[in-house]
Amino acid sequence: MDINKPVGALTVQELLDILQPVISNQNPIHPEKTENVKHLVYGLKGLAELLHCSIATANRIKQEGCLDKAISQVGRKIVIDADLALKLMKSSRKAYLRAKR
Repeated sequence: MDINKPVGALTVQELLDILQPVISNQNPIHPEKTENVKHLVYGLKGLAELLHCSIATANRIKQEGCLDKAISQVGRKIVIDADLALKLMKSSRKAYLRAKR
């Protein structure tokens, strides 16, 4: 292969031959590294989107306190652990239905 050949003049095979060592040295993404990543939502709008409800309803749910373990708030900044919030909503819903019987 001519080293002075312009990149635009390379054939597909020549380009693959050049890139093959680079491609083969790349490490695949390990799924176990992404397992510990938390899914976070921000603000009442994020909570409303997570719960598929209005912002007013999301605010009322937040004020009830059933999601306190999932919510971190400093001043006006609200950060919510989405997975924990959904788990808490599910368990509080079951408790609500049991108490209603």
